[in-house]
Amino acid sequence: MIDARVTIHPDLVVGPVNRRLFGSFVEHLGRCVYDGIYEPGHPTADEHGFRSDVVGLVRELGVTTVRYPGGNFVSGYRWEDGVGPREQRPRRLDLAWHSTETNEIGLDEFAGWLKRVDAELMYAVNLGTRGVLDALAVLEYANIRSGTTLSDARVANGHPEPHDIRVWCLGNEMDGPWQLGHGTAAEYARIAAQTASAMRQVDPDLELVVCGSSGAQMPTFGEWERVVLEATYDDVDYISCHAYYEPDGDDYGSFLASAVDMDRFIEEVAATADHVKARKHSDKTMRISFDEWNVWYMTRYNEVDKITDVQTWPVAPRLLEDSYSVMDAVVFGNLLISLLRHADRVTAASLAQLVNVIAPIMTEPGGPAWRQTTFFPFSITSRLARGSSLDLTIQSPTYDTAQHGEAALVDAVATHDAQTGEIAVFAVNRSLTEEAAFHIDTGALGAVEVVSATSLHDEDIHAANTLADPERVAPRENSSVRIGAEGIGITLPPVSWTAISLRTQAAAA
Repeated sequence: MIDARVTIHPDLVVGPVNRRLFGSFVEHLGRCVYDGIYEPGHPTADEHGFRSDVVGLVRELGVTTVRYPGGNFVSGYRWEDGVGPREQRPRRLDLAWHSTETNEIGLDEFAGWLKRVDAELMYAVNLGTRGVLDALAVLEYANIRSGTTLSDARVANGHPEPHDIRVWCLGNEMDGPWQLGHGTAAEYARIAAQTASAMRQVDPDLELVVCGSSGAQMPTFGEWERVVLEATYDDVDYISCHAYYEPDGDDYGSFLASAVDMDRFIEEVAATADHVKARKHSDKTMRISFDEWNVWYMTRYNEVDKITDVQTWPVAPRLLEDSYSVMDAVVFGNLLISLLRHADRVTAASLAQLVNVIAPIMTEPGGPAWRQTTFFPFSITSRLARGSSLDLTIQSPTYDTAQHGEAALVDAVATHDAQTGEIAVFAVNRSLTEEAAFHIDTGALGAVEVVSATSLHDEDIHAANTLADPERVAPRENSSVRIGAEGIGITLPPVSWTAISLRTQAAAA
């Protein structure tokens, strides 16, 4: 059995856990919007056509922010197509995903849906095929109370109160050759700087996200961040990171260590940002918005799903509908551990995406909605991770991976809420075959009690929840947890994700 240990000390704080870490992403892609959150003919549809069963699951998931409307989609999007009377809205070709966009859902409807799920809107502007004037126009429409042509148009469209969007993304993945309007770092930096400056002339308190690299594997990675931040540092609040992971064949050892790559990605972006900070003699520390992350079987899309006949671009096709396994959920939970471990720099994140498209929630038209395996690590972490992320001392055996070098067999993070005395420990066992005896030294916390211990694992690491068997996989109580003289002990099954909720006895009293 693997022996792994962590020491928790409440004074070793990494940073506060920002609730925006538990954001998600809704793009006009596949069935995410249409037949996902919106299906007027569904038995659970409300008066606006939104599925109430999906609303319930999104609320259970614990999503705090939602990035919208893209994604690659936004670089060809005309936001005004999605407002006003539905019968007058144009149908457009979506060049990003080779689909037909009906524009039945736009900014106003989506902002209203977010109120139902109690989440904040993070809006992306089109800097691919549009620019400064377009960003100013949608800002005026969304955030100005009344008295101008565009704000009065919103009022006339039935939305008297401004949407008051606080966080704005300046384009999407502009480093990628697949992106409409893609250019060099210098070209993007120029338009992003102009747009940021102009938007701040409307409202200096907006929070702006500039595009970083769409992956650490991009040939321009690092230099892209430097050039863009040199031009925009004073006017933006975040630089974005995007990362997706999938196994390379049957190299499950590397796949289970994907969070090692995410750790490096975050630390390298932070180092580049700090280099620019030093060159500018700035007092501001650039934050990171990890606004696309997930397990995504991208090779399946490239091989199977891509639509090529321009004459038959469908409405809401089934695209990127990955079915997630137990192993996927363990990797997914470990990526959440990485985000929490860097809570001092990563203060916003968006799981891509929310419904049907590489998503924790799946739906069937006219039928049920169900939780994928990845739903559980997200919902439990969102509920338990409160207060501050702690800098853990971890002792674990390691193993060699083909893609990421040496990796710990057991990885973990902890959060501590000083006000309530609540502690949460999240841990993964990356071993394919061996259990781990996991010891948590809680001596610095005083006497503690175990509130709950839950593990996600299965004898079949490829087991998944499907339309035919939507409850095949679910987290279960881990009855091995025990309190000893030196702390907490628990057995972590092979290929497992575990959440342990503790509370100091002084706080409980």
